[in-house]
Amino acid sequence: MRIDIVTLFPEFFTSPLQCSLLGRAIAGGVCSVAITNPRDFAADRYRTVDDTPYGGGAGMVLKPEPLFAAVESLPVLEPRAVILLTPQGKSLKQPLLRSLAADYAQLVLLCGHYEGVDERVRVHLATHEISLGDFVLTGGEIPALALIDGVVRLLPGTVGNRASLASESFEDNLLEYPQYTRPANFRGWQVPEVLLSGHHAQIARWRREQQLARTHERRPDLQPPEA
Repeated sequence: MRIDIVTLFPEFFTSPLQCSLLGRAIAGGVCSVAITNPRDFAADRYRTVDDTPYGGGAGMVLKPEPLFAAVESLPVLEPRAVILLTPQGKSLKQPLLRSLAADYAQLVLLCGHYEGVDERVRVHLATHEISLGDFVLTGGEIPALALIDGVVRLLPGTVGNRASLASESFEDNLLEYPQYTRPANFRGWQVPEVLLSGHHAQIARWRREQQLARTHERRPDLQPPEA
């Protein structure tokens, strides 16, 4: 997979893209990530990328010309999604991450700023609009990084034991079961005996019960399957 980030702040991504599983996946060729700055496509010597909104109002709006030119400069791998990160978009959830990881060869991420982008970018350039949730950030870089991390970890070659992905939160509309490791007794808090039993069927049953109970308590909106 190829991931292109269109951002006014390329330096935002320098460290995160080099760290942990994400950094190793990129270094190992699981995916490639390229960053393009719309300022490089501005039409004037001041590299202007924003202007005041028609009709008045506070703040500045990102101009369409630099964003269109930045995206049009990129190589095209089909199928491709051009994603505008915006609070008005579809909420980023695990099924959407799975779809992006499985269905596309290229993701182009448009990071907005200021009061947003010219509407013609949303209508005629973006194919998807995605949001982290019902809140507003200073720009689209944090949502873009979250999306990249969520997608890349699903690509073959990123996670060594892919079986671990199957039992995570939001798979099968369930939260993950409690996890424990050594020591078995820490400050008087004991690991549940069933996990020490070595009885795999009982452990699997306990974990399933914990998933159902935890999901019912914390996220009843997920509507998990019956036990």
